Amino acid sequence: MTEVQSFSTSAEAAGAQGAILGGGTLLMRQVNEAPQTVPRLIRITDPALREIRPEGDGHLIGAGVAMAQVIAHPDLGALAPVARSIGGPALRNMASIGGNLFAPHPYGDFTVALLALEAQVLWSDGQREEIERFLSVRDTARGVVTGIWVPRIAPGALRYRKVSRTRPKGVSVMSIAAYLPNGGSAPRIAFGAMGPTPLRAKAAESALQGRGLTEESVTAAGAVCLQGLSPADDALASAWYRSEVAPVHLRRCLMGET
Repeated sequence: MTEVQSFSTSAEAAGAQGAILGGGTLLMRQVNEAPQTVPRLIRITDPALREIRPEGDGHLIGAGVAMAQVIAHPDLGALAPVARSIGGPALRNMASIGGNLFAPHPYGDFTVALLALEAQVLWSDGQREEIERFLSVRDTARGVVTGIWVPRIAPGALRYRKVSRTRPKGVSVMSIAAYLPNGGSAPRIAFGAMGPTPLRAKAAESALQGRGLTEESVTAAGAVCLQGLSPADDALASAWYRSEVAPVHLRRCLMGET
């Protein structure tokens, strides 16, 4: 039987041993199918975890914020297509930002966009961590993730593409996010399902650096986009297939093609 322990704040929950309950879309399925693997659930009732508020030149999104809240928020329109690509309406009303950070492939597509944005992960001890480092470690022993800070996104600066065998809400074979601030002169590109966690395609970024989105620069980015990535075989696609189509879908993402 799974024990449920509730806390009113993240700080109180930080020292507890157990799985943190977010939206429950993945964790509760595990509890139902294999309860012996989740002996204790940690539930945090702090309403601040479900808030979105401006902070500096960006927004702070609580870890408990659901995808549907992101879609509805007037200042997060650039992230709405990313949130909308995750499941159907019922799932988007439950799936949380914090849960998505820990979701394994073929889930976790929202985190790909956060990586491209160089978001910051907020911990219950008040510290912040760059998301790229967070993904490389995912040290849950450190405490509780309380939120994500994202920069303010200019219209058209974030481009996102989810590759799925079943539309409109199938799981992803691959996902790509490209953040193109300042007219695309300093791009940041992230891939999902091309490694053990979402990864930056830094060679592709360098190929575009200072050149903008031209036929020549996009072709150059596609030619090197696999450097630093490590796609694997799974039930959805082979590593070979992902490697073959990655440059094609990167081009479509960068150029806004359907």
